[in-house]
Amino acid sequence: MKNRSYLVTALYVILLVVIVGSIFIGAVKIEPSQIFSSAFSGVLKLRLSRIWLGLLAGAALGIAGLLFQGVLRNPLAEPYVLGVSAGAALGAVLSMLVAQSGWLSLGLMPLISFVFGILTITLVMLIAKTRGKVPIQTLLLSGIIIGAVLSSILLFLISVSRSSVIHDAIWWLLGSLQIFDMSLLFVISVIVILGIIGAHYFSKDLNAISLGEEEALHLGVDVEHVKKWVLAIASLLAAAIVCTCGIIGFVGLIIPHLSRLLVGPDHRKLIPVIIALGGIFLILCDTVSRTVLLPAEIPIGAITSLVGGPFFIYLLKTKGKVHFK
Repeated sequence: MKNRSYLVTALYVILLVVIVGSIFIGAVKIEPSQIFSSAFSGVLKLRLSRIWLGLLAGAALGIAGLLFQGVLRNPLAEPYVLGVSAGAALGAVLSMLVAQSGWLSLGLMPLISFVFGILTITLVMLIAKTRGKVPIQTLLLSGIIIGAVLSSILLFLISVSRSSVIHDAIWWLLGSLQIFDMSLLFVISVIVILGIIGAHYFSKDLNAISLGEEEALHLGVDVEHVKKWVLAIASLLAAAIVCTCGIIGFVGLIIPHLSRLLVGPDHRKLIPVIIALGGIFLILCDTVSRTVLLPAEIPIGAITSLVGGPFFIYLLKTKGKVHFK
């Protein structure tokens, strides 16, 4: 128990160090003595907002991955497995195209993207529902099919459109932590915090479900009720991040597995570790994305994919050894 407490404390100390380091690193270098200078206030505000969004996104995607893996009992599941990201991305691109015609404000893009993400998971669950239950295999297949259809529609819109906004859409789809709307950041913060609270609330039930649905029923867990709520929370977290940051892949796959290796399979103990590890990972990735090819910036989704791709292959080869149950 003490060793675990020391580990969690160490992770949050590392997170703090990464945050402080990220404040001073960038295209515009800030010296510690200049931190309170009015000349750097604008740069500091933008950098702090990116760091905070990185922490939120890392925590949200990591916990969404944990919830999907727990309720689906599939160690390779991640936040986008049920088509949530494809739905949210389609909503964002559609709103960009409509906004250019003057029929819609571009400021509504995050809201429309978010709504499309939630509608997607609702549609997937309705299709998968059989006799009042949502079988896991049917749910996965429904998510894959709906995600593929929505992705095809998205690619069609991008390929046939001659609009200049498509360049911005493609950049956004590759992932970015750049944010200028502080009110949107506040809303996303509230959603993520509520999602984390919800994940903790269902953590005991997920521990029981990880033993098998029959065993969970014998322990008094209403599996179908828990499944619906957990999927809703995970989709809410994923949609909130996609509508703000675009598609940032593999975080929901990498972070839960690393956390299990550190503290085991208990969901109650995993949540604080995932928050720290997710924040560390995405803040580091964002720092690399905005500094490695100055003055250009690499989409953060490209960085996470470079790390996540080999990790996914590793899991495919060793998934029988993953500490999942």
